[in-house]
Amino acid sequence: MLLAMKIKAVITAAALVSPIALTIAPVAHPVNSEFAEIAAKPFRYRLAGDFSRDGKPAEAPLREAQFATSIKIMNRQVTAAEYARCADDSGCPKIPNASAMADRPMVGVSWRDATAYAEWMTSRTGLVHRLPTDEEWVFAAGEKVRDEALPLVDPVDPAQAWIARYEAEANRARPSALDPQPVGSFGRNDNGLQDVGGNVWEWTNTCFLRMTLEPTGAARVTNTNCGVRVVQGAHRTYMTDFIRDPRTGGCADGVPPANLGFRLVIEDERLPAVNRIVERAFAKLAAGF
Repeated sequence: MLLAMKIKAVITAAALVSPIALTIAPVAHPVNSEFAEIAAKPFRYRLAGDFSRDGKPAEAPLREAQFATSIKIMNRQVTAAEYARCADDSGCPKIPNASAMADRPMVGVSWRDATAYAEWMTSRTGLVHRLPTDEEWVFAAGEKVRDEALPLVDPVDPAQAWIARYEAEANRARPSALDPQPVGSFGRNDNGLQDVGGNVWEWTNTCFLRMTLEPTGAARVTNTNCGVRVVQGAHRTYMTDFIRDPRTGGCADGVPPANLGFRLVIEDERLPAVNRIVERAFAKLAAGF
C-alpha cells in the first residue's frame, strides 16, 4: 500500500511539472558544428589489450568490424577555453598549470577530468556526451591509425617476443613539437577529423583487458582493469585513469604520450524533460526515498 502511494506521488509530481518542463527551450549545443557524422561502414580493428596463447605473448587479433549506425564525433579536440567554461561552472576540476592558450587543445587532463567534462556537456545540452570507445576512435581515425602488430617471432622463444616488443616501441617516432599546437596544425583525415595522431593523445572509455587466445581464435577475457584506460594518438597505449601528465608516470605499456587530451562523441537519443524527472524520481524511490 505504501509503495503504491509513493508511485502515485511520483507520477503526480511529474505530471505537475511536465507543462513547465516541456516549455523550456533546449540548451543550444555550444559546439554542434564541430561534430562530424561518419556513416557506418566496414573497417579493420586490432583488439586492444594484452594477449597470450598457451601462456606466451601473442599478437592482438585483427578483426573485421562494422557499427550498426553512424557515429558523431568531434572533428577536433576539446579546447582549453571550452574546458575552462566547465571548470568555471564547477562541472570540472580546475587544473593547475593547464593549457595556457585558450584556442589550443586542452591537455594535462586525466580520464576522470575528461569524463567530468562529458557529463557537464550532457547536463547542459540534454544530449548524451561521452568519450569514444577505442573501437570508435579507430574507426573515426581511419587512415591515421597505426597498426600495432608485433613482428612474427618463434612462439617457443618468449625472449624473442620481448625483444620484438622492445624494438617496436623504441622505433616509434616521437613528435617534433611537444607543446599543444593550434587546432588544425596536423591536418584532417579522410573523415574530416583534425589533428588525429598529432602530439595530443586522446582518452577513450575502453578498459585495459588481458585476454587468452583460444585454439578457435576466440579471445577470452581473463582480467579487466578499468583503473587503466586505452589512450589513442600517434600510437595506442594505456594510462592509469587519474594521470594528467604522462611524464610523471602511469603509462602501463610502451612509450608514454606527449600530451593527454580528448574529443567526445554524442548520442542521438534525447530524453524528454519530463522523462528525466520521472527517471530521477523513481531512482530515489528505489533507494527508499
